[in-house]
Parts: sequence; C-alpha cells; structure tokens
Amino acid sequence: MTQKADRDQIRRQNRSVVLQALRRNGPQARIDLGRITRLSPATVTSITSDLISEGLVAGVEDDCQREREKGARGRPRSLLALHGPAARVLAVKLSVNTIEMALADYAGRLVGRDVAGFDSTSVTADGFSEILIDSLRAFIARTGGVAPSFIALASQGVVDDSAGTVAWSPAFAVRHVQIVGPLARAFGVPCLLSNDTNMIAEALHRSDPQRYGGTFAVLFVDYGVGMGLFINDRLFVGETGAAAEIGHANHIPGGALCRCGRRGCLEAYLGDYALLRHARGLDLQTPPACLPVGRETIRELIAAARAGDPGTLEAFHAGGTALGYAFARVIATLDPRRIVVTGAAADAYPLMEAAALAALEEGLVSDLRGSVEIEAIAWEEDLILRGTVARALHALDTEVFSETGYGNQREMLGG
Repeated sequence: MTQKADRDQIRRQNRSVVLQALRRNGPQARIDLGRITRLSPATVTSITSDLISEGLVAGVEDDCQREREKGARGRPRSLLALHGPAARVLAVKLSVNTIEMALADYAGRLVGRDVAGFDSTSVTADGFSEILIDSLRAFIARTGGVAPSFIALASQGVVDDSAGTVAWSPAFAVRHVQIVGPLARAFGVPCLLSNDTNMIAEALHRSDPQRYGGTFAVLFVDYGVGMGLFINDRLFVGETGAAAEIGHANHIPGGALCRCGRRGCLEAYLGDYALLRHARGLDLQTPPACLPVGRETIRELIAAARAGDPGTLEAFHAGGTALGYAFARVIATLDPRRIVVTGAAADAYPLMEAAALAALEEGLVSDLRGSVEIEAIAWEEDLILRGTVARALHALDTEVFSETGYGNQREMLGG
C-alpha cells in the first residue's frame, strides 16, 4: 500500500511538473519537455498521453519548423500545448465599491472582463456575499455560460485565507466578511482568497521568474500599504494568509492615526490619505475618512511636489523615511535579493528615494544590507487581476489536474 501511495504521489508530481512546464514555456515537443522537466522520455510519453486523452493537452503543429522543412520528407514536428477549452478560471478583485472580474481559459487566454459595483459604506457581510454571487453569475452568463473550474479572488486589506474571510478591509464597513464559503456552495468549485498585494508578486513572478524569483518583496504604496512576498520561488502567505501586512506594523508608537483605527502604522505615513494629511499640514490624528482622497490624489501630490510646494515635498520626505525603515525591516528579516516598490506612489519614488536610502542606512547595519536591489516600477492596474488568474491556473495545475484522470471529471467542475 505504501509503495502504491508513493508511486501515485510521484505521478501526481510529475503531471504537475509537465503542466507547469507547458504553462511557463508554451508549446513544446516531447523531447523538449523531457529536457525542461528532467523526466525520462518514457515518463513524459506516458504522462502526456494521459493528459491528451483527458483533454488537458492537445497537439499543435510547429509552423516555423514546417516552413523550414518545406520540401523535406516526413511530417512537421508536432508540439504539445495546454488545451484552452479544457477549463476556465474566474479571477475577482475586490476593492472599494468595485468588483472586477476576468475569465480566462486553461491556456491563460482572456475570455472576458467586466466590473460590477456595490456600496462599501453600507453593505453587510451577508448582503455582500449575495451581491458577489449574483455579479459572478451574471458575468458568466454574459461570457457564454460556461462555468469556471476554479475561482480565485484578491481583496484589499487583511485576509484570512484559512477561513476564507476578509478580516478587515477599506472595501467594507464591516469585518470578517465571508467570501470563500458562500462562493464554493453557490458554484460547487474550489475557491481561493488572497491579499491583493500577494497577487502583484504572483504576476511579476509569472511574467519574469528570472528577475522576480528566489526571495523578493513587493511593497505596494497607494490607497494603503501592503506587501507581497516570494520566498525560495514560492508565494509566502503565512499560517492564515495574513503574512507580510507591513502596512499595519507599527512605525511610530502612538503616532499618526491609521485607517484601520490604530495609531502609528506604517500606512499612516505612506498611504494616499497620510501623504495628503501631511501635505496640508493637518493634525496627524485627523481621521482618514475626513480626507478627500481619490484615484488622482497621489498624482496631484506628485505634481504639486514637482512644482516646488514645500508642504508636499515635506510629506514625501516623511513618507520616504518611513519607507526606508520598512526596507530595513524587510532586509533584516528576509535577506531578499530584490525589493519592488509599486502602486500609484511608485511615480513618487524619486521624491522619496533620498530619504528612504538615508533611513535604510540608519536603520540597518551595512553588513546586513547585502546586495539587495531596490526598484520602483510603474503601476499597472491589471497586475492584481493578472496575478489572480495566474494563481488560479497554478492551483489547477498543481492541486486539481495533477490527479490522474481528473481531467475526465471536468464536467463535475463545470469545465
């Protein structure tokens, strides 16, 4: 029994390895799959035969090779690729007043996108789950009515992925909003909830694993402050999914009032409302809800600082100091090879960089800084949804379709 269990486990791992190789590298010949995965030719042939019979993988012709071999004897080389119609995944981003949805096929091609609204200030926990389910059902119907095989969600705020809840978020006036349970019951498919910054890290890793691989951190500075972590090429979320909530770690005890209700959080010095509060010379205990922040707030502050406004320049200097101390904590704890700053405030990094590096110098002995690279990348709104789609497809490859014969049961999942 133990030997059979071991063989089954090895086969599941090998199936997952082959699926992930096709996802990362695109269409491949069997011989190339063997080279990439380091599996034997016999193993590759056996696994790909199963995947083809289950409809997860399909043969495609190598058009470039066919052009090169025109006039030559024999058939053009056949490649294997993930079969798009095998499944669909639904990615959902939850933010203030907004439900963003994207549907992709098993090959990762986008099938459709849409946005639905709700009132963050008044929605109840039970009421939101009903709104979410109705919104997703309507979206699925508009995109052909094919049910997804997996639903992955990303939310602002603190999530508990072990419980499937949003513990706290600026997107909701209530706490501990049940997400995964109601969705799983309504759609009968696996569901996964993540923090939105984790999905930024996921998107970067999937797009360029050489640059964004190993151990690296993403600091998201925008309406709030969040962090996503990859450790040894794996997304790190901690025991409950709330790891890396650096925005709500204390920066100054008893300091500025944060949106979460506590005082002195890093976010209370770096979030959009914090920068605006400082730039206007307001008391640091001014409630964030009283500040007129919106999508253009940081852009307007950047323009004011570049025009030489002293209050705004001072706000970015203070924000940069807070950011530099955050760098120091991340480096001392994780020894990452790269820290990425993104979000709307990434464009403001040149205004904060000198203060950030000075704070890093003060906050961490040089022997611990190592060779970490710090970079700011322009914010792309799609990063969160792209990462959420990638997370869902990865879960299908490694947790669902890695099971021998599971591809033949797609009807059970709605694929």
